[in-house]
Amino acid sequence: MAGFNPLAPDHLGPTACMGEILAEIIATTVGAGFAEPQPLIGPYSSGAPAIFIDQCGRMGGSAAMIGAVGDDDFGRMNTDRLVRDGVDVSAIAIHSSLPTGTAFVRYQKDGCRDFVFNMWTSAAGSLSWTPAVEDVIARAGHLHVVGTSLGHDHIWQMIERAAPLIKARGGTVSLDPNQRKELMKDTDGRFAKMIAQTDLLLPSDDELFLAANGVPEMGEADAIHAIFAQGVCEIVLKRGDVGATCFQSDGTVTNAPPFIVKEVDPTGAGDCFGGAYVAARRLGISVADALTYACAAGARNVSMRGPMEGAGMRAQLNRFIADTPRGAL
Repeated sequence: MAGFNPLAPDHLGPTACMGEILAEIIATTVGAGFAEPQPLIGPYSSGAPAIFIDQCGRMGGSAAMIGAVGDDDFGRMNTDRLVRDGVDVSAIAIHSSLPTGTAFVRYQKDGCRDFVFNMWTSAAGSLSWTPAVEDVIARAGHLHVVGTSLGHDHIWQMIERAAPLIKARGGTVSLDPNQRKELMKDTDGRFAKMIAQTDLLLPSDDELFLAANGVPEMGEADAIHAIFAQGVCEIVLKRGDVGATCFQSDGTVTNAPPFIVKEVDPTGAGDCFGGAYVAARRLGISVADALTYACAAGARNVSMRGPMEGAGMRAQLNRFIADTPRGAL
């Protein structure tokens, strides 16, 4: 299995991602919540699936976004950004009466974040299966699923419909659990159903144990074994400022050290990591080099304010890799 790549090649068709497209507003003060007036900056293009697919496109991978925005400045800001970065937006619906979704973010003293979302009652929540969506899915080679979308009934139904269609034509599926306390709800076993269809899993921290249907006390090795037993072929564990590790089902383990940067805004780092990794692997890049690109994409993004303002083109990531010091493994 040396050199085995579980992801469908890029030439099979674009990586498709569906879900929320948002405008993000950031509080410039540190504190808890939004209970009092405070200065804000933005808007920035956002939404976990949109951040992922933007970085995928900027990496040079074939990419398509399935979503919905309002017929407003926030919507145009997002679609213009995606088009600029090489993403197919033909399956992004423009809603005439609902506004583009929003996310307000404020950082706490300990680095944690409070979010206020207007997501599923906005245009983002109106997403449905249309002929344009049908067209993208019919030619897609890969489906990336973000956990924030699993709690929405209509989007879950679309994911359930799309995944087997893509896999039937030789395509593959990746999943980033991407848990947000503000968005968590009973998903009726949807997460477990999604794991069973996943080829590549991209968890952070304790999401590894969530995917293994266990708890941290079970240990990392046992969690990895339990996830592989469900059919996943490759697991990339995002370890934040200590790097990342790829576990492959043949027992191969590849570690990547972190890039040392000053963190300005961590929102979107994991999505940029995933977008770079999926695009790189689908383009035939080795695990070690794909991990380097992914760590660089995440680190570059946290060094700039805004959830996808640091997403890098491949040439920019190459320069970042050459110029930025790295920590120890």
